[in-house]
Amino acid sequence: MMAAARILRGAASSLLCRSRQRRDAAAAAAFAGVCSRTMASKTPVGFIGLGNMGNPMAKNLVKHGYPVIAYDVFPEACKEFQDVGEQVMASPADVAERADRIITMLPSSLNAIEAYTGPTGILKKVKKGSLLIDSSTIDPAVSKELAKEAEKMGAVFMDAPVSGGVGAARAGNLTFMVGGAEQEFAAAKELLGCMGSNVVFCGAVGTGQAAKICNNMLLAIGMIGTAEAMNLGIRLGLDPKLLAKILNMSSGRCWSSDTYNPVPGVMEGVPSGNNYQGGFGSTLMAKDLGLAQDSATNTKSPVPLGSLAHQIYRLMCAKGYSQKDFSSVFQFLREEESL
Repeated sequence: MMAAARILRGAASSLLCRSRQRRDAAAAAAFAGVCSRTMASKTPVGFIGLGNMGNPMAKNLVKHGYPVIAYDVFPEACKEFQDVGEQVMASPADVAERADRIITMLPSSLNAIEAYTGPTGILKKVKKGSLLIDSSTIDPAVSKELAKEAEKMGAVFMDAPVSGGVGAARAGNLTFMVGGAEQEFAAAKELLGCMGSNVVFCGAVGTGQAAKICNNMLLAIGMIGTAEAMNLGIRLGLDPKLLAKILNMSSGRCWSSDTYNPVPGVMEGVPSGNNYQGGFGSTLMAKDLGLAQDSATNTKSPVPLGSLAHQIYRLMCAKGYSQKDFSSVFQFLREEESL
C-alpha cells in the first residue's frame, strides 16, 4: 500500500510538473512574459523604426522566436522591447554591426535615406552578405538608389512595403509587396512570413513600392467615396449602420465600407470609433498620394481622381487632421458642409 501511494504521489508530481512546464512555455511565448534569449534557436534580426506599424511587426518576430536588435529615433519607443530582454542600440549603424538581417519601417524617403546612408546609418557598419529589407513606403527611385549603395557594401537590399494597417500588423496578417533579386526572395519571405499572411514577389527593386503606391492611391479614393456616400445617406435620413449594411451587400462594397468604416459608431475596433486615433495618419496618406503623383508625372499617366484625393488630404492636414487617421475624411466633410 505504501509503495502504491508513493507511485501515485510520484505520478501526480510528474503530472503537476508537466502542467507547470506547459504554463511556463505559454508564458514565455507571450511577448510580455519572460523572454529567455538563451533558449532561442534563431539568429537575431535588426529592426529599425518602432512606430504604429513597426512596433507590432517587431513583436511578431519575437513571438516567432527571433531575438530583435532594435532602434528608434525616439528611445521611449524601444522600452517595451528592452523590458523583455531585447537588445536596444543607439544608432542604425550599431544595429548593422550586430545583425546581418535588418528590417526598416520608416515614415518617409528622407527617413529611409538617413537610416541607411546617414552619418550613423546602416551602411556605415553593414556586414557583407547582409539582407536589408525596407518596409517603408517611399519613392521607388529612392529604393533603387539605396539598393545600389547597399550593393557597393556587399549587402542585399529589398523593398517590401506593406498593406493592411495597424490591425493586420498586430494580427500578423499584413500583405508584403517585395521587390529585389528573386534568388533572395526565399530568405526575405522567411522573416516577412512571421509578420504577414501574404508575401508577394513583384519583380526588381522598386516594384514593391510601385504596387504599394497604386494600392494606397486606390485606398484613398475609396475612403473618400465611402465617406461621401455615408455622409449623403445620413443627410437623407438613413441610419448609418443600416446604410453600411446595405452598401456591404451591394455593388458599392469596398474595404473602406466593410472593414474600416469611417463613420463613428458603425464599427468597433476601428479608428472612427476612437476619435480617429491610431491607424494610418492623414499626413502619411498625403505623403503616399504625393508619391503617386510624382510617379504619374514621370510615367505620363492620367490620375485625375488620385490628384483630387491628394489635394483633399493635403487640405485636411492643413486644417488640423494630420495626426488623425485617414478615415477622418468623413469628419472633415461633415465640418466643411457647415461652412
